[in-house]
Amino acid sequence: MQRFFVSPDDIKENRIIIRGGDGVHISRSLRMAKGDRLLVCDGAGVEYECEISGFGGAKGTEVELLILSEQKNQTEPPLNLALYQGLPKSDKMDGIVQKATELGISRIVPFISDHVISRPNPASMEKRLERWNRIAYEAAVQCGRGIVPRVESTLSFDEALTRCLAETTAFFCYEGGGEPLPRLLGNNASPAGSLGFMIGPEGGFSQKEAEKAKAAGLAAASLGSRILRTETASLYVLSCISFVYELGGFSLISDPTIKTDILE
Repeated sequence: MQRFFVSPDDIKENRIIIRGGDGVHISRSLRMAKGDRLLVCDGAGVEYECEISGFGGAKGTEVELLILSEQKNQTEPPLNLALYQGLPKSDKMDGIVQKATELGISRIVPFISDHVISRPNPASMEKRLERWNRIAYEAAVQCGRGIVPRVESTLSFDEALTRCLAETTAFFCYEGGGEPLPRLLGNNASPAGSLGFMIGPEGGFSQKEAEKAKAAGLAAASLGSRILRTETASLYVLSCISFVYELGGFSLISDPTIKTDILE
């Protein structure tokens, strides 16, 4: 069933109006008709099964829906996940946004650090931010999310560090060593609130940045014996989080009778 997101303001009692690009897509591209059914999410975790009751607006680009039923979306992870991503070069951020959305991220915050190569001007950055949020929207629709992750404005390293430290649980991924990620996650077996993690750009964090993060109280996490590309690291972390908190992996990690070298 086709899925769309709307603002809560577009939901009135048992009716929903879809406007703009999605309205055009439904009426012209998909050629849906009165009586067809689709799913609508309010962006806050509630989804509605709806039936098209009519079309309005210019050339029928407003889609009028009748709500048939509603339920809480079941695809969201059990905690709010925030990725603080060192800005990569080229179009790598497009892929990071898309795949992180599929893996359950809630917020993505790009930042500029010592080893960042790409430093676009404000006008260019505004266009990129618009594209990244569009990619997040499309990925959320495709994978059945209950919310659309936000890609926020780019920060400095110090600003990103301060924001990350404010998360309920936080760490930065460092090729220079740290606590194995599965063990670090296992030490927080009852997730609540938010989990934030920082990943450096190509070249990782500078030694000065790593020392500053540790001095500020941010835990260093090791992602194993191999050095991952910046566009791979966030996917590795989010997969581990899903394994521990969504797929029951914590019981494996915490069981002392089970021998595994994943913790070492």
